[in-house]
Amino acid sequence: MMHKKWRNLVYGITLGCLLLPHGLVSAETLNLRQTIEAALEANLELQRSKEEIDAAVANKNAATSDFFPTLNARYGYIRRDKPTTQALGTQSGQIVDVIINPEDEYNFVTSFSQPIFTGFGLYNRYKIAELGLDIAQYSEQLTRQNVILDAKNAYFLILKAQKLLDVADDTVKQISAQKEVAENMYQVGMSPLNDLLQSQVQLANAKQGLITAKNNLDIAESQFNTLLRRPVNSPVNVVDILDYTPWAQDIDDCLALAEEQRLEIEVADLEVQIAEKDYKLSERDYYPTVNLTGTYTKRGTDWDVDGGVGISDQDFWDIRATASWDFWQWGRTRYGVKEKLSRLSQAKLRKQQVLDNIQLEVKEAYLRTQEAQKNITTIEKAIEQAKENLRITEERYKEQVSTTTDVLIAQTLLTETMTNYYNALYDFKIAKAVLYRALGQEMLE
Repeated sequence: MMHKKWRNLVYGITLGCLLLPHGLVSAETLNLRQTIEAALEANLELQRSKEEIDAAVANKNAATSDFFPTLNARYGYIRRDKPTTQALGTQSGQIVDVIINPEDEYNFVTSFSQPIFTGFGLYNRYKIAELGLDIAQYSEQLTRQNVILDAKNAYFLILKAQKLLDVADDTVKQISAQKEVAENMYQVGMSPLNDLLQSQVQLANAKQGLITAKNNLDIAESQFNTLLRRPVNSPVNVVDILDYTPWAQDIDDCLALAEEQRLEIEVADLEVQIAEKDYKLSERDYYPTVNLTGTYTKRGTDWDVDGGVGISDQDFWDIRATASWDFWQWGRTRYGVKEKLSRLSQAKLRKQQVLDNIQLEVKEAYLRTQEAQKNITTIEKAIEQAKENLRITEERYKEQVSTTTDVLIAQTLLTETMTNYYNALYDFKIAKAVLYRALGQEMLE
């Protein structure tokens, strides 16, 4: 009997867990580093970048193989309408028809081709492939930095939305309490109807703000789940980060660091080098090409290509060196070189444009960081003042020294102060993450 009760208890607990609403299921609590690592692991663009590296490695290996000889083999069969003969005289003066091409002929040919000189074409194609691999590797690192920034942004937006939701909820509770006080005082004739109406209107506005805050948190959590490629309605729990470290470096140091560390500059420089190699590659037609080729041939009247009637030479080989030069193409080579020279100029201009954009990004991120940092310092001092102001005003209202309007104004002031503080705090964290990205630094915390 006791065993049956325990079994029913376990069954009930299990069933209750299965029927628990999804929104009530506890979620793993993630800190910032765990969030970044999960985003890096889940990001499809980062996986695509890694595949691009594999493709660039394969392309480089293919370019390397062009330096080695190419081997070829072919097997063929020829059927003639009749054998080809030739009349030859013998020592006895008789004329004899000799078969020189049999009716059925099989042949097997193997050959090799080794490039000796291609106008530096092979070398420049190899260098272009090598530089392409470097760009793919840098692009993978850039994608990683962007994912880290997106993870930080999503993380801090959730914390910000949670704090603003708490502020909105506290505001509703405090104004509800004030409305009850105003209603009690109105009923006993200690305050006019106008005070009660103001409280009711202010409470309605606060509840509307609470709905908006809840919706903003839901959106932030959905964006967070999408970044981590989880179901969009998955519960989200993250570790709060209330402390902050002020930014100490000045703008000149930031600009110098960005110029030294930003990988976009390295990519732009590699693109210039590729354009230079492409320009050199276009000049290959100014030079002759030299190739070494060799051929080994076997012939026969049967499938085993082992000679036969009419096969005068059943196997033979040859090696030859060939130089070729298209010395006149109606200006095609010159026009091609001119085009590549213009592409090279464009690559150099793009590099300068990248440098200019990076300086602007750093300056904007630096100013945003300084703005939020100063706002935090200013608002921190005002929080306790706003709280004390509300407390005093509420006490004065109970003593009929202040009006409901005074209380609501004090409550609004506290709500705005707390909202501004959390906006400044998490805007600073986001701006700092953007500044790290602008400097090309990969910070996981």
